[in-house]
Amino acid sequence: MRRIPRILSMLLAAIMVFMVFTGCSKEKDSSTASDTSTTSAAPSTSDTESTKSDATTTESDAPDTITALVPPITPNFQNEIPNFVASFQKKYPNLTLTVEPASWEDMSQKLDIQVNAGSPPDIAFLGQANGAISKYLSTEMLLDISKAVTQEILDDYDPKTLEYMKNGDGLYGLPFYMGVHSIGGNREFLEEAGIDWRSVQKNGWTFDEFREMVKKGVKKEGDTIKRYGFVYACSGVTAMDFLEMLAMNAGMPAPFDKDLKYAYTDPNFLEVLKFVRALIDDGSMPKESNTIDAGKRWNMMLTGQTMITGKGMPIFENSAKANNEKLDANDPSAVKDSIHVDYIVLPAPTLGDNPQVAGGGVDGYLTFRQGREVDEEHVKNVVKAAYHLSSGEVAAMAINELFLAQITKSGREASKNIKVDIDPDNLAMTEKLTSIVFEPRPDISAELGAKATKIREEVIKPKFQALLANEITPEQMYDEVKKAAIAEFGEDGVR
Repeated sequence: MRRIPRILSMLLAAIMVFMVFTGCSKEKDSSTASDTSTTSAAPSTSDTESTKSDATTTESDAPDTITALVPPITPNFQNEIPNFVASFQKKYPNLTLTVEPASWEDMSQKLDIQVNAGSPPDIAFLGQANGAISKYLSTEMLLDISKAVTQEILDDYDPKTLEYMKNGDGLYGLPFYMGVHSIGGNREFLEEAGIDWRSVQKNGWTFDEFREMVKKGVKKEGDTIKRYGFVYACSGVTAMDFLEMLAMNAGMPAPFDKDLKYAYTDPNFLEVLKFVRALIDDGSMPKESNTIDAGKRWNMMLTGQTMITGKGMPIFENSAKANNEKLDANDPSAVKDSIHVDYIVLPAPTLGDNPQVAGGGVDGYLTFRQGREVDEEHVKNVVKAAYHLSSGEVAAMAINELFLAQITKSGREASKNIKVDIDPDNLAMTEKLTSIVFEPRPDISAELGAKATKIREEVIKPKFQALLANEITPEQMYDEVKKAAIAEFGEDGVR
């Protein structure tokens, strides 16, 4: 009798142990099945969607920092940076956007130093983005975002503008605006010289016509020139702008033609050099043009020391109006010794019947990598930051201040209620110039671009400065450029 309860107790214990192990086995199987659903190549559709959603949430919530290097894109842009950063972090609380301001003069040098050190910012704003891409591709530090950018983002931009941010199949940033570079004049002085500036806006002018017209703008007191017919910034960051603007309008819109032959060996390049020297020898341009930077150029315009200035941009109308208002209000912050200026947008002259081409192109945010390993989630965050800085409210504020057209749908929507006070003749001229901005050249390889940059920096730039200073002749400079080009590309690789 006593043995039966003992047997029953042993049997009950065995059953309980069996149940415990069975439960553990099922829990382990369940856990394994759950782990497999995350990594399995073929889970159920609902499981896949759930997994994707969870993964996206985890990735997007991870903290990350994006760095940007930005010049004073507009007079007020750098002052607004804290607001741009705040709105970005409100949208993406887990992300930190750090923006380093830089002057236009320091921008290129600072970026070059950072790139050469292997530690560039994630994003850097650069003018003439297509040319900058060719330059930096050879460093292998540019970041291709073509696989990270969403279709929704791409659809926000005018398609043509994205082409300027490409090279081959790669997309190396996002555009901010279609810049227009030309020249501009003081309306009063133009009319005083008998120049029909409306006709010039409509029909353009040739090198020869321009040369004769700017002579009429020169004013002297004895042997001293008080007002030049034309002043162009040819020093510092703008050292090559004048030469490249003229080359574009002399049948050389890019350093390479469509057959990928180097273009600046063309005889037209020699004609451009002769034209520059003639303007100085005529007394229409200052003999010290090689020392005039962008700031001095604009100061000379506002103080009545020149009839026409370059490089000119549509925003200069706004800048002149702002100074006029200060003069009217006796504001001491008005430019010293300045006068009232009604700024007129003008096209660059052309060599003979060559087609008119506007300088500028797309200015935008280039994307860079830090090291060879690229974190995909970080790339997505870089795209978010570049898009934020080039669209919507940011674009509405900045691009309208520049008197330029919006290139994103979101920018147009955000700027609907922003009034832009632009002269109708200047608006028409700007629209025309925008339609003839030089086309992007993604067909120019990184290798060709690097060789062209080498010739530009080591030969053309210093020789052009010497030409401006009357230290060499146009023929001597042309021969030096041709010699360097043949050395790089061979006889068959030049025009």
